[in-house]
Amino acid sequence: MLTFRKIGDYVAAEPFRPFRIRMASGQSFEIRHPEMILVGRTSVRVYEPSEPDSGKPDFWHDVSFMLMETVEPDDASALASQKTS
Repeated sequence: MLTFRKIGDYVAAEPFRPFRIRMASGQSFEIRHPEMILVGRTSVRVYEPSEPDSGKPDFWHDVSFMLMETVEPDDASALASQKTS
């Protein structure tokens, strides 16, 4: 089980590096910006933007720390942002 401190360290990192949260169910959440996640004591709220022109609203997922398996840097996103800099 992950903790709010572990996730908080990723969110507050300077400079921010995109990261991925993997769930026990196999689902994953890509966090590309610190404003995409709100960290609480027992859960996080993850923002998921809708596809452009889909007509669907943006969505927030409430995710329990007890269901998280891992948190890891999203190296592919980090490498892409370095190449464009």
